[in-house]
Amino acid sequence: RPLGDRGPLVSSCCEGESLLQTTVPKSEVPDLLMAATSVFSAVPAAPPVAVFKLTADFREDSDRRKVNLGVGAYRTDDSQPWVLPVVKKVEQQIANNTSLNHEYLPILGLPEFRCSASKIALGENSQAILDNRVGGVQCLGGTGALRIGAEFLRRWYNGNNNTATPIYISSPSWENHNAVFIDAGFKDIRTYHYWDAAKRGLDLKGLLQDLQNAPDFSIIVLHACAHNPTGTDPTPDEWKKIAEVMKVRHLFPFFDSAYQGFASGNLDKDAWAVRYFVSKGFELFCAQSFSKNFGLYNERVGNLTIVGEDKDNVQRVLSQMEKIARTTWSNPPSQGARIVATTLTSPELFAEWKSNVKTMADRVLLMRSELRSRLENLGTPGTWNHITDQIGMFSYTGLNPKQVEYLIKEKHIYLMASGRINMCGLTTKNLDYVAESIHEAVTKIH
Repeated sequence: RPLGDRGPLVSSCCEGESLLQTTVPKSEVPDLLMAATSVFSAVPAAPPVAVFKLTADFREDSDRRKVNLGVGAYRTDDSQPWVLPVVKKVEQQIANNTSLNHEYLPILGLPEFRCSASKIALGENSQAILDNRVGGVQCLGGTGALRIGAEFLRRWYNGNNNTATPIYISSPSWENHNAVFIDAGFKDIRTYHYWDAAKRGLDLKGLLQDLQNAPDFSIIVLHACAHNPTGTDPTPDEWKKIAEVMKVRHLFPFFDSAYQGFASGNLDKDAWAVRYFVSKGFELFCAQSFSKNFGLYNERVGNLTIVGEDKDNVQRVLSQMEKIARTTWSNPPSQGARIVATTLTSPELFAEWKSNVKTMADRVLLMRSELRSRLENLGTPGTWNHITDQIGMFSYTGLNPKQVEYLIKEKHIYLMASGRINMCGLTTKNLDYVAESIHEAVTKIH
């Protein structure tokens, strides 16, 4: 046919990779275009995840003064990620172990990992462990543990396939908490009072009142330590009051333990709340993450610890967890779990790991102290003792959205709109600049 009777060239391969092109008659072009309309054309673009968008903006910023206080990961005083020395050592041991292979793990995960992870949460001499009423499920990070737990509770807690059980989440909380339980099918997501903005601390009265008013058998999501984003934890006496109300109201504790050891530098201290609830006879879930305290962010190492009334109950729960895991990820990955299990089951490696964790925790505590002292020395309006009163990776500074915007746009200091900062983003090299910038923002912007 003459060239004039032919339509446009249409690629037969992916864009940019075409190896062959064919011609289509003009008369067939409209039908072709209609047929080419994607079945996904009505899908709206989702907004970016705030913390990752913040990091992307930071990377694109060419200003030499820029500081990233948003990233949720540990950084050294040189603003670099840190591979724990004990992790490097264990990775080499694993690489040299010719007996290992890449066969599937059990659906519930590496047994020695599950066991050792639950012992870290509950304590070696936990009565629940001695009574054989504890189980574990290896999960894809702490988020995976939350999701598997939420999925089980929706299917089997307080009635079959119960989407109406209220889920109580602190206000504020980690943004993923709401999303995990909504995506698991729960329809009634509520908040409980937690942060008192006026005193920049825990609103215990409001918290207890909300728990007292919660319907029986509601599920309460609790931060085991280093509350994200506020960095404000209840004291042991306050935890006792929380447990007392929850016991009377028959409320189910679902702990999120993402920072054990990382918060105070002491594994036992950071697990106090979980262990106290177990000692008071609660059945509970505890989602554990080893991203922060092992620095294994991209290995996705998590565990869901289950404490039941007796062995029979736990075994039946695990049988259903196995079904859920089978259709979610089928089998968990081994590398990260093997690193953690090897470390936790060797006295020498365990001692080295605790030392590594304390190194990270001590740096965070130092940055808290240094930032507070600088702000107070500058005479920055307001009180700043909450920076050292809080614990863990994050601090809820009390900066308002306009002050945050000023810091980002004028000072190239990136932090969340809520005023939350990652203390690991501070270094001995940028502390003065950050403190002076905060002082300027608070003084100029109200």
